[in-house]
Amino acid sequence: MGDYGHNLEFGVFVEPAAQSADQVVALSALAEEAGYDLVSFTDHPYSPRSLDAWTLMSFVAARTGRVRLSANVLSLPLRPPAVLAQAAASLDILSHGRAELGIGAGIAWDAIEAMGGRRLDPGDSVEALEEGIHVIRELWDAGEQGSARFEGKHYRLAGALRGPAPMHDISIWVGAFKPRMLRLVGRLADGWWPTTAGLKPGDLAAGNAVIDAAAAGAGREPHAIRRLLNLGAVDAPARETAAELARLALEDGIGTFIVTVNDPRAMKDFASEVAPRVREAVEEARLRGPGAAPAPVGAAAVGISAPAKAAAPGGTEDERLGVTPTPDKAVRLSDRAPWNDSTRPRRDRSGPEVSYTDQGRRVSKQLIKVHDMLRGELSDLRDIVRQVHDGAMQAGDARAALNEMALRQNDWTLGAFCARYCNAVTQHHGIEDASVFPHLARREPQLKPVIDRLTEEHQVIHDAIQEVDRALVQHMTRPENHDTIQGAIDYLTDALLSHLAYEEQELVEPLARLGFYPDQVPVRN
Repeated sequence: MGDYGHNLEFGVFVEPAAQSADQVVALSALAEEAGYDLVSFTDHPYSPRSLDAWTLMSFVAARTGRVRLSANVLSLPLRPPAVLAQAAASLDILSHGRAELGIGAGIAWDAIEAMGGRRLDPGDSVEALEEGIHVIRELWDAGEQGSARFEGKHYRLAGALRGPAPMHDISIWVGAFKPRMLRLVGRLADGWWPTTAGLKPGDLAAGNAVIDAAAAGAGREPHAIRRLLNLGAVDAPARETAAELARLALEDGIGTFIVTVNDPRAMKDFASEVAPRVREAVEEARLRGPGAAPAPVGAAAVGISAPAKAAAPGGTEDERLGVTPTPDKAVRLSDRAPWNDSTRPRRDRSGPEVSYTDQGRRVSKQLIKVHDMLRGELSDLRDIVRQVHDGAMQAGDARAALNEMALRQNDWTLGAFCARYCNAVTQHHGIEDASVFPHLARREPQLKPVIDRLTEEHQVIHDAIQEVDRALVQHMTRPENHDTIQGAIDYLTDALLSHLAYEEQELVEPLARLGFYPDQVPVRN
């Protein structure tokens, strides 16, 4: 585990929306112009709102000349592997060696079955993917003598003619999260391709360990397997983003970062402001030897281990802290207001005499990381609701997905959530019964009105989640009425995003001074 030494690559994910097809193509061409290495698209052939992935990649290949192309990721149950092998090789030949193959075992089984695909249980779907990879590689090997034969439980080749051969060795990158799929990656795949929204802290390290062990058992070198990561949309400051990506490269071995882009400016800004900083930080760390943290990059430091310097007296609170709470964009989707924002209590802001330690800054950043996990889950939930609307997922499956989310478990509030997920930063174990809010209120009584309000809002959010669940239940008997689900998810979105922004505005700075728990109070500079 750690840094696998891969050359860093950056890619984009572009939503293949049929209603804005020209924009999809334009963004893909702009990615090449901006210097990205890879353009990727989801493969949801069961969604009438999505362009077909293979058709889109072929069209984009004709409009570009350098950038590589891949699905993110292909649904094998609707793509027979023998036909898929020829399609991928053909695109690679036509694009002069720019096709890659992202592939998965399949999701949204109701939608797959509705289109004539076979419904497979989890074990069979992994087994079918493994057989499919063998079939694909067998047909790509045009230099092998004789026709191709393969006999599996799910797929077979009965004397198929091999070829055409791809122009280059197409990489097979597998979207995987669970141990059996991870072991398949280690045995067979060229890359592991997870998504941040589906990961908890420690999952990358744990996944790498499973993959590496499986690779070693199969006689493969773990570093031969590239680690890719879908980041989602990135809106944090460039320096902070670059520092985090450099850490992921050096500590978790990520070699390819895929950012979700919705507009040209965001695409250009990431390519010009974030990617170069990450490359430089990782390169300098590698020059210093294994285990080295990223060094500061130029005048805009992105080093994650270098001491952060306090701003000169008189700077704003955020400038002195070096951490920016997530703003409330005040965009409301629902006609209902979960509460009156104007009645929220506010703490006093710190004065210019207050400065912060590196430990304090890490503690305050951890709150934002926890919230980002929840924002990611909310984004996933909204996508699930869209799939229910499109008929790509049944309401029952959507409920099952909701019930697996941390925000559904009634323990995502700061104290309990950090007890589960924050050990790497807090260095504190056995704290499941500890409570952050009482600690902060004891240390700083002026925070009590804020904490009381946050606690009240937690209950509102809990009720909003319950409302989404009830709407999904109702949809099972009245699938024609999607308005109730949409109204519930919009109300939850307004409540959760507003609440998380308020909590960061009021607690990021106190946490930097007081810590999560009494034995973690940072010492001021």
